[in-house]
Amino acid sequence: MLEVERLSCGYGKKVVLEDVSFGVEGGEFVGIIGPNGSGKTTLIRTICSRIPIRKGDVFLAGKSTNEMNRREMAKVIAVVTQSPEEVPPFSVEEFVLLGRVPHWGRFQLFETKEDTELAEKTIVLTGISHLHARGMKELSGGERQLAFLARALAQEPQVLLLDEPTAHLDIGHQIKIMDLLKKLNRDASLTIIVVLHDLNLAGLYCEKLILLHDGRLHSMGSPKSVLTEDVIEAVYCTSVSVIETPIKDKPFIFPLPHEE
Repeated sequence: MLEVERLSCGYGKKVVLEDVSFGVEGGEFVGIIGPNGSGKTTLIRTICSRIPIRKGDVFLAGKSTNEMNRREMAKVIAVVTQSPEEVPPFSVEEFVLLGRVPHWGRFQLFETKEDTELAEKTIVLTGISHLHARGMKELSGGERQLAFLARALAQEPQVLLLDEPTAHLDIGHQIKIMDLLKKLNRDASLTIIVVLHDLNLAGLYCEKLILLHDGRLHSMGSPKSVLTEDVIEAVYCTSVSVIETPIKDKPFIFPLPHEE
């Protein structure tokens, strides 16, 4: 579904990612992890063509993203960025309907009945039906993030790309969003690629992890194989204890304070 081949990219003259290669199969739930500044967000932006590729290539559903226009790409991949403070003065329903624009015909100016029904379906699916008439500016951080997710799902993507969807949210909203992503992955075979800072959330929900460090791919594999004490201590420069949770093969990480 997604192939990243020897990718190098960055901003201006600064190279952020160098020689990164990996693949994601259709229907996988993949987490991208790594310390601050390791290139996680840059990778997401490059995959969806918001940052130009310097070297290498990105293939989406077998086609190079360099050969895809924005409308074509938006029919395959939907992106949920970190929820910005500034949002358009739309109602939730109007905002979610924006996800249908890539599917509009050449001379279409307004949503169809099918667009409205599909948008309503994603609003119900994300549990924000009671907010459909509310203004986006009136929503809490967790509610706003669910609205962004509903808009992305309205695109009917094959791949859902998320950049820290649980950032700045309380534990209740974190679990709600991650449970919803897992349900979409399981029931609709939606390919999920999510950037996460919380290693325990990554280990609990993702079936494969991609660990970035200093702009390169450090390791890739199951949470149990990637989230080891040696790897975490080497990459994050901190001491941890890793135990297995009651959920089979799911590691849990305890940070260890430095002795005074």
